[in-house]
Parts: sequence; C-alpha cells; structure tokens
Amino acid sequence: MGGPSIQPKEESSTRLTQWQRVKGTFIAPSDVFQDIKQGNRSWWLPMIVLALASYILFAAIVQNIGMQTVLDNQIRMSPKASEQLAQLTTEQREKRNSISLEVMNSVFIAGPVMGLIGAAVVSMVLLGTINFVFGGRARFGDLFTVSYYAWLPMVIKVLLGVAVIYAGQLPESFNIKNYAPTNLAAFLDPSETDKTFYAFASAIDVITIWTLLLMSMGVAAVARVRRKAAFVSVFGWWMVVVLFQTGWATFFG
Repeated sequence: MGGPSIQPKEESSTRLTQWQRVKGTFIAPSDVFQDIKQGNRSWWLPMIVLALASYILFAAIVQNIGMQTVLDNQIRMSPKASEQLAQLTTEQREKRNSISLEVMNSVFIAGPVMGLIGAAVVSMVLLGTINFVFGGRARFGDLFTVSYYAWLPMVIKVLLGVAVIYAGQLPESFNIKNYAPTNLAAFLDPSETDKTFYAFASAIDVITIWTLLLMSMGVAAVARVRRKAAFVSVFGWWMVVVLFQTGWATFFG
C-alpha cells in the first residue's frame, strides 16, 4: 500500500485589500508585491491617492503662488527662454504666455490620465527588458499594478511641497520642477547654478530613489527573477532618463 500522498505546497490564497496594500507599500512592500504576483492586480486606489495628492498641490500653488508667477519663474530661471521671449513682439509674447498657462493648467487637470499613460509606457519598457533580456515571466498587468504602488512615496514629496508653500515660500522663488526639499538642487538657485550640475542634483532625489527601489522589488517578484536583474533593469533605464535630462538642460536650459 502506498503512503499518504504529499500535496505540493501552494502559495497563500489570502488576498490583501487595496487599503492594506497601500499601507503595506510603506511598511511591508515584499508582501504587497507577492500579492500582486498571485494575481491581485487592482490599482485604482493608489491611482486615486496619487491623483488627490496632485490636485492638493495644484490648489496650493494656485492659491498661494499663482500660475502666472510659476510661468514667470520658469522663464527667469532659463536664460535661453528669456532670450527667445525678448525677441518676440508684445502680441507674440502675450499669445505664448496664454498658451503656456493653458498647457500648465491642463497638465495638472489631466494628471490622472497622464499617470495612466506613464504607467503603461513604463510597464511596456520594463516588460521587454525583464522578459527578453533577463528571461523573466512578467505580464503587463502585473507591471502596471507594480508601477502604481511603487509611485506611492510621491505622495510624501507632494505633501512636503505643500507644507513648504503654506510655510511661507516666496512666490518668486518657487520652482515647479523642484517644489519639495528632497534633493540637493532644491537648496540651490537654478538661475545661478550650472545647468548640468543642477539637473543632475535634481535627479538624485530621495523619493525618486525610494520609488526605484520599490519598483525593482516589484519587478523581481512578478517577473520571477533575481533582484539584481530587476535592479539593473529599473536603475538602468533611470540612468538613461537622467542622462537625457542632463544633456537637455546643458544644451537647451
């Protein structure tokens, strides 16, 4: 007679709620990404949290800084933009100003949609990299969900930025591209600092690094690859973006 059959060990079927996963992203990210690996791909709650954070920042800027001031600051911080604007007629400057204000407002208002597009692009890039280069088994839906949970630390950056604004930030010193004190560049004057160094200093951001670490952990979990492969994929693409941004600031800033 044969002995009792041994059943293969199955992964836990216990699913985390979305609230548990949002909280877990900050205190137990491995559990969150394992939950996503098991097929729990709901991402709408972190999307709503991030959208609300962006609208809170938008409201703080409108009420305390003013979108026109934001635009004027960006022009003043860019010598080339100031030079180009000086060559325009009064009518052309007014038209460009109006278009620029509409674009800035639209970017904030359409933030959730742009987030969806951004998550899709990131997921597609990482899908190709981790699966075809490192032999992973990731699926688009898994990476899409990982992206939204990995982005949650951005809420902390937004809240810091809002706190700085309400603490009495001078409107003329506000920089929409670097609104929170989470990197070295936030403490530098962009109009007096070397553009290349300023762009690089902006990229080495505490919240950005935190997000990249979470993304790497999530990719490793859902793609079933070593974390080293996931770190190379995520941080490798980040370095490409940083080099592009630094080069752009050097030649066109």
